[in-house]
Amino acid sequence: MRIIAGEHRGRRIDAPKGDTTRPTSDRARESAFNLIGPVDGASVLDLFAGSGAMGLEALSRGAASCLFVDSSRAACRTIDANLERLGLHGTVLCQDAVSALRRDRRVFDLVLCDPPYDASGPGRLAPLLETHLAEDGLLVYESPSREAPPSVAGLTMRTSRTYGAARLTLFER
Repeated sequence: MRIIAGEHRGRRIDAPKGDTTRPTSDRARESAFNLIGPVDGASVLDLFAGSGAMGLEALSRGAASCLFVDSSRAACRTIDANLERLGLHGTVLCQDAVSALRRDRRVFDLVLCDPPYDASGPGRLAPLLETHLAEDGLLVYESPSREAPPSVAGLTMRTSRTYGAARLTLFER
């Protein structure tokens, strides 16, 4: 995997070993950020971060900060290593996404959410996602392409597109 654009364009990043993490493909990441638009100065939350590819991409493109959340210790170590390799600054929380959202009351300009595909959609995350999104913020939710776009209470779907096995759905207030 590599960073697609920004200050660190073309730099390689690692993914955790094994098959428990499903990194967002380079093509899907590029398409997502084409849909998102500029992220200069944005505060970003990367939930179920895995390798941290989405949050790292945002930082490379000028985001001011990124909070990476993943429950896997291997994933958290990989994100830390990727941050160090790229010389980027971010915060990594190694805990369950729901627990992290319940404890942390910050709001973010951009929320990137890529839960395991076997999860039951936004479910119990939905009310928490909505409360952590800034008034003019954007939520990018990744789900399997074979499923219908999810819905998130309190947010309006801007668009939903498929890229291979992934569906990216963008929500706003």
